[in-house]
Amino acid sequence: MDPLVASELSKCDDSIPFNPKLHHVHSTWAKTFLSRPDLYFQPESLAEIEKIVKLAHRCHRRITTTGCGHSPSSLTCTSSWLVNLDKYNRVLSLDENTGVVVMQAGIRLYQLCDELAKYGLAMPNLGSINQQSIAGAISTGTHGSSLRHGIMSENILSLRITTADGVTRFCSPDEDSELFRAAVLSLGALGIITEITFRAVPEFTLKWQQVIDADSKMLNSWDKGLWTQAEFVRVWWYPYTRRAVVWSAEKTSESPINPPRSYYGGTLGYYIYHNLLYAAQYIPRILPWVEWFVFGMEFGFSNGSKTQAIQPSRQALLMNCLYSQYVNEWAIPLHKGPEALRRLSSWLNQLLPTDPDYVPHNIPFSAKDVWVHAPVEVRVSDNSSATPNSRPYLDPTVEDGPTLYLNATLYRPYYHDPPSRRRYYEAFEWLMLELGGRPHWAKNFQTTGEDLEKIYGNQIQQWRKIRERVDPDGVFVGPWHRQNILGNGSTLSHEEIDADSTTVSDTAVFFRGTVLTKNDVTEEE
Repeated sequence: MDPLVASELSKCDDSIPFNPKLHHVHSTWAKTFLSRPDLYFQPESLAEIEKIVKLAHRCHRRITTTGCGHSPSSLTCTSSWLVNLDKYNRVLSLDENTGVVVMQAGIRLYQLCDELAKYGLAMPNLGSINQQSIAGAISTGTHGSSLRHGIMSENILSLRITTADGVTRFCSPDEDSELFRAAVLSLGALGIITEITFRAVPEFTLKWQQVIDADSKMLNSWDKGLWTQAEFVRVWWYPYTRRAVVWSAEKTSESPINPPRSYYGGTLGYYIYHNLLYAAQYIPRILPWVEWFVFGMEFGFSNGSKTQAIQPSRQALLMNCLYSQYVNEWAIPLHKGPEALRRLSSWLNQLLPTDPDYVPHNIPFSAKDVWVHAPVEVRVSDNSSATPNSRPYLDPTVEDGPTLYLNATLYRPYYHDPPSRRRYYEAFEWLMLELGGRPHWAKNFQTTGEDLEKIYGNQIQQWRKIRERVDPDGVFVGPWHRQNILGNGSTLSHEEIDADSTTVSDTAVFFRGTVLTKNDVTEEE
C-alpha cells in the first residue's frame, strides 16, 4: 500500500474495516472501456464509506463510484480509487400503505423489484434494463418510455450523500433543495449517494402488443395517438427498410400470458445476427440486407404482423441489449420527432429529390460509405410537471413539454468497433443539436463541453456551484468530468490529486494513466 495511505490509515479507527482490493480491472458492460484502479472497494457499511472518503481526501486521491458499468462511456473509469456499492444494497424500511421505501444506494434495480414484489409493490417505471444500481440509474438521468412519467428521479423523495469531507448529508426538495437538485443527477461528481427514499406503487401487470408496419404509418400517427394509445409506448425504427416496431402496454387485471417463442428468436437468431454483423465489419454495404433479413426473421417480412403478451411490469418493460455496443441517445422536443427521423432517413439512405420519401436533410456531412446498424430506439417521457425544487439541474428533458429520445445504437460484434461510428455520430449529433437536443449523460456522445455549456447555460453553472461547495478539492472529479462537464471555470485545489486525466476514445483502456490494448489486460471481475 502507498506509504501516505498507510500513514493516514494508522490514524483512523481500527474497528472500521478498510479492505481495498489490488489489481482489480474495471470494465464497462460493453467492454468499451477498461481501467485498473489503484484500489478497489466494496464497503458494507456507512462507516466504511465515510472512512474511505476521508482517507481519499487526506491522501489526495480521487474517488469514482460504479455500479454495473452499463454506461458505455468512460464515466466510471479511473486509475485512482474505485468504489462499488454492490454489498451496500439492503432495503432499510418499507411502508406497505404509502409505498415509501428507504434503501441503501447500491441495490440493483432487479433486486429492488424483487423485494418490492414480496409486498405487492413495484417501481412506477423502468428503463430498458434492470441491472443498474438505483444510485447509478438516477445519477445519469435514466428514463423509461411513457408520457405519463418523467425520468426515474421523479420518484425520489430524499437522498443521503457522503461528500468529500466524509460527512453524510441529507437533502430533499424541502431540505437543502439545491444539493438535492444537483445530487439527484450528479454524474458521480458530488459524492457517494448512500441512501435513497423512493415512492413505489401497487404492483401491476401489463398487457402489451407490438405491431410491425411501414415507418410512414408510424410517422403519420405521431400526433394522432401514437404516444397516448397506452401508458407505455416505444418504437424501434429501421431506417434501411423504412419499417417500425411499435410496442405499447397498458395495465390489466388479466392473467399472465408468456410472449410467443419461435425457433429463430433464441440462441439461433442471436448467433446468426452476431456473425452477420461481424461479416459487415469487412463488407459494410451488406448492412441493409442484414437489417432486412434479421428483423424479417424475427418479426416477419410482411407489414401488419402483431405479437401480444401479459407480464408483470418488472418483466414487460425490459429488453435484451444483445451485444456490446456504442449508444448515442439525445433528447429533443417530442413534436420534432417526425422531422428528425425523416431527415436522418434521407441522409442515411442518400435519397434523391425524386424519391417520394425525400426531405432536405441539410446535414453538412457526406453519407457516402456510411453504413450503420439498426434499429434506432425511439422513446418518450414528460418531466415538465416536476417542481422547481425537485427538477435536476442537469435534466436533459424538455422543460415545458414532452420529450422524445432518439437512441442511435451501433453494435460491436465480438468487441470490434464499427467502421462508420465517428462519421455517423458526427452527423447524428449535428442534427440533434440543430433540433435543440441534449445528450443522454451516460452515453457515447461526441459533443464537446463547449457545446454543452451553451445547451445548459445557467443550469450547468448552478450545478457546478453546488458541486464545488461540497467538493472544492475535486475528490470526485475524473477525466470524463473534466472533458465534458466542468468547463474552463472549474477550480481544483489538488492538481496532484490523480494522474488519470488522460482522455481516450474508441476502445482504449485506462491503466494507471497509461493506455493499453485489451490484450495487455487480464480481466478480473
